Amino acid sequence: MALKRWNSRYFVGVKILDDQHKNLISIFNELHAAMLKGQAQSIATSLFRNLRVNALEHHATEERMMEAANYPNLTQHRAHHHTIIDMFEDYSARHENGDYKVYVPLLYALRDWHDDHLLQYDREYISHLAEKHFS
Repeated sequence: MALKRWNSRYFVGVKILDDQHKNLISIFNELHAAMLKGQAQSIATSLFRNLRVNALEHHATEERMMEAANYPNLTQHRAHHHTIIDMFEDYSARHENGDYKVYVPLLYALRDWHDDHLLQYDREYISHLAEKHFS
């Protein structure tokens, strides 16, 4: 059972960003599946690393596009990205310090962040990037 499924509500209309969003959902689901099997602890370190790398890459891609398109709310969007990374780093540090109860709250935080970010913050730039012919 997947924690999250991609659906049309998440579509931003820029292929690379949509692909990156799908990949992040896949990583969430991988951690969720491992938790259901009681294997979260054994794969969490690699998943944390993978999630961090993919999130940073996605944020950088998104920010470069917004910058190229002169998106007026780039500073606020970038600040939101920093907040997300800080939250994730906190969960990662807790895991590294032996807090193996971190996975459930992490998954809820990731799920909520993903919906909040995609359905609110990313909605704000869609029309602006479309005007600049990003697709």
